[in-house]
Amino acid sequence: MAEEKEIAIQVSHVTKKYKLYERNRDRVIEALGLSRKPRYTEKLALNDVSMTVYKGETVGIIGTNGSGKSTILKIITGVLTQTRGDVTVNGRISALLELGAGFNMEYNGIDNIYLNGTMIGYSEEEIREKIPDILAFADIGEYIYQPVKSYSSGMFMRLAFAVAINIDPEILIVDEALAVGDVFFQAKCYRKFDEFKKEGRTVIFVSHDLSSISKYCDRVICLNQGAKLGEGSPKEMIDIYKQVLVGQYNANEHTDRIARNQEKDDGTKPLDYGSGKARIVYTDIIDDKGLKNSSIMKGTECEIRMRVEFYEDIKAPIFAFTIKNKYGVEITGTNTMFEKAFLEPVQKGDVKTISFRQRIDLQGGEYLISFGCTGYEGNDFTVYHRLYDALNLTVVSSKNSVGYYDMNSEITVTDNTTSGHDADPSLPD
Repeated sequence: MAEEKEIAIQVSHVTKKYKLYERNRDRVIEALGLSRKPRYTEKLALNDVSMTVYKGETVGIIGTNGSGKSTILKIITGVLTQTRGDVTVNGRISALLELGAGFNMEYNGIDNIYLNGTMIGYSEEEIREKIPDILAFADIGEYIYQPVKSYSSGMFMRLAFAVAINIDPEILIVDEALAVGDVFFQAKCYRKFDEFKKEGRTVIFVSHDLSSISKYCDRVICLNQGAKLGEGSPKEMIDIYKQVLVGQYNANEHTDRIARNQEKDDGTKPLDYGSGKARIVYTDIIDDKGLKNSSIMKGTECEIRMRVEFYEDIKAPIFAFTIKNKYGVEITGTNTMFEKAFLEPVQKGDVKTISFRQRIDLQGGEYLISFGCTGYEGNDFTVYHRLYDALNLTVVSSKNSVGYYDMNSEITVTDNTTSGHDADPSLPD
């Protein structure tokens, strides 16, 4: 019998409505009961949203601006109260929401550490024990003794994140916070995420960085305009989110596609969508011997090809491909606009074959290739047809290095044991 998972957070049918007043006096009139009719309009921020987060999971929440991501986090943490529904939290939460939340701008960094720790329920002695770890992680030097109103946004976030993760939370909630820090600080934070996962702690992570969502999250929930579109693997939810971004998500089509794929044992039907003005009708990979082949030797050249039929005149189509790993992380890709390779109009009835000639220096392994035909109609970005995960690419390698691709380093070792003509003059003594 499978072990039952322990629930960390349960959100059941939560709805949140805001009252929007046109003028401040309308708010006062209503508060005093001086009006018989409502003097506000309602804004539905969340509409009947349910979700379950299990202990030890890292769950991502994605969605466009205004989709309700921050609202649901504030309700979970108790910053906001829901209009309807229930929320149950099992564990001590540390939340890093919007910049400035939980900090007094007049206090210095040390005082704010004590303030935040006290709010969570720690004693002064317990907070004092944690201060060395917090200061080491924040690494803002003597600024810790200055009022936080004098901090840059980067320094402020370093301190806020250091406090959030070093007060021993059972549940960590992070809302877009890492976009502020520099690359070194972000790397430090993500290493901490890895530690949390290994320690079996729970993380809820909101970000527009889809690569991070794909890499760190076990499961993803996609919100749009206050409603939950779905939940599932990072890859599946990111694909839905990309459709939402270009206004081409259709819930019925998504449900039908899942049903069709479930009927197929191979489950290989690619996700596709678009306006219908063009369609990608064929894709393949040609190896360095001119043969159609999905297995390519690392270090050799190949052609990644797509054929597109056009059903209407298009002023300037853009042809693209991307390569993702099996976790859905986009590794690389390009398009004809970036390469300045095709900047011409096409007419109804045209058929174009686009060939991207590539040297493959990816590490050995399995990858997925997606294709797209897009463009701009006025100022609006338009997807004519996208075809996700259309081809499998197997890179065969006898030598792998670190990361996603091989830098093809040429290594020399110079003997500098003694000075003289053997020494490399470009290096310091």
